[in-house]
Amino acid sequence: MTNDETNTQAVRDGTGPAPGDTEQVTPYGRKAVFAATLGYAMDGYDLQILGFALPAITLSLGLSTTEAGLLATITLIGTVTGALFFGALADRFGRVRVLTYSILLFAIFTALTALSQGFVAMSVFRFIAGMGIGGEFGIGMALAAEAFPAIKRARATSMVGVGFQLGVLLAAVLSAPVITLWGWQGLFIIGIFPAIVAVIFRLRLAEPEAFVRHRQAVGAGQVKQNPFALLVADRRTLRTSIGIVIICSIQNFGYYGILTWLPTYLSKQLGLSMTKSGIWTAVTVLGMIAGIMIFGQLADRIGRRRSFWIFQAGACVSLFVYSQLTSPTAVLFGGAVMGVFANGMLGGYGAIIAENYPTAARATAQNVLFGIGRGVGGLAPLAVALVAGWQGFGAALGFLALIYIIDMIAMLLIPDRRGAQLDEEVSRSYQGASS
Repeated sequence: MTNDETNTQAVRDGTGPAPGDTEQVTPYGRKAVFAATLGYAMDGYDLQILGFALPAITLSLGLSTTEAGLLATITLIGTVTGALFFGALADRFGRVRVLTYSILLFAIFTALTALSQGFVAMSVFRFIAGMGIGGEFGIGMALAAEAFPAIKRARATSMVGVGFQLGVLLAAVLSAPVITLWGWQGLFIIGIFPAIVAVIFRLRLAEPEAFVRHRQAVGAGQVKQNPFALLVADRRTLRTSIGIVIICSIQNFGYYGILTWLPTYLSKQLGLSMTKSGIWTAVTVLGMIAGIMIFGQLADRIGRRRSFWIFQAGACVSLFVYSQLTSPTAVLFGGAVMGVFANGMLGGYGAIIAENYPTAARATAQNVLFGIGRGVGGLAPLAVALVAGWQGFGAALGFLALIYIIDMIAMLLIPDRRGAQLDEEVSRSYQGASS
């Protein structure tokens, strides 16, 4: 029996996703979202532990400052490469299958990082692990969007978005005790555990119904399509892609700009100790988690565009107000509010991208468009540093507040397709972008 036949039978006998797009969340939907959330959590975990472990790695392996810095860059390059590679594979071979492969690749080579004896070996392991990380966001978001009913789709992708923040918190909690007990190698060995979970889920999860129908249509003789070409298939799609790249870029720019420099801002501007700065930063991250969950509920009730506008306006105002605060207590609560709005939108990108691209390009769209945004966001620490050196950290936070005005304008380029059946896009004008 072929994979497509197995998946079809799973849909029929109840072990796979239930047919139709009702309000009920099936056991399949919950398992699919959990698998996607796990993948994105390990994304956050890996990117965070490298920062915590880098001083110990530098000392242990005798790396120069330049080599240490290159490890983070090499991981990022691997992430971008993996995003392009695994997104297209998931659109061709299946979300569950390729998500499993990407998690296995990440887990195995993260664990192998612990065996590194020098810069070259670690660079190779970090690049390949980064490839696995790069595939997880887009595939997981596509899987969650396809596994949940349309009326609750933003809530599903928001749960996946929370995974990243939980991974960051896990790294923050584990790093100090693990390094103390087992050295920096212990942090990377922990990365092997997701591989076990990934294999279990691969054996128990069928592909989502939307992908099964797509594969059946391709097998019936429909023209195969280039998923990258589908991102710019016509004027409407190109306009949508440009809008999504803008909002993803600003999302990542704001996120990395805030979290990279927030401890320094709290320490230098407000005189907080590094311990207190860590607590204040953790409160901001908890605010981000709450914001993601709130956004998912709101977007499913009042629509994507209006929800984004509310949170974008909130990010603009809260960042500006936060930059003016001087009381430690006010900064504590202000950081939580800022976190709610500045990162609450993270869960919405998976839904809004899924709804605007066909099944043949959904995972590719998630990875490519958000990946571009992540690349732009990587410039934020430098931009904030330049503005802070010129006018101070308060002004730098004010600068970040202003970019959300661009964000609000960009939303006009993106159709709001709340509640749409995902397969409706196939009948639109994508047929001209065949490979």
